[in-house]
Amino acid sequence: MKSQDETLEDWCRALLQALELEGIEVDVNGVLSLAGVAAHSIVRPAAPLTTFIAGFAAGLATGSGKATDAASMQAAMDVARKLAKDYAATETPDA
Repeated sequence: MKSQDETLEDWCRALLQALELEGIEVDVNGVLSLAGVAAHSIVRPAAPLTTFIAGFAAGLATGSGKATDAASMQAAMDVARKLAKDYAATETPDA
């Protein structure tokens, strides 16, 4: 039986291949960490939304030639992580 990490790596590889993105390195733990920050800092559904938008922004930056794949993804994830943490710090709980 495969571990969760092995399953995620296999899934990531299959999805990249299906999207014709072979050769792209994905920091699975980094993406999952960002999803966790978004889920806990904002609301749970913010996790997939945040990672999607960060990935989209990284793709646009890479496509425009502004940065490499890795640099674009790291920068987008850093911005999203900081914004999520700042959002949590400024939001007041409902009374």
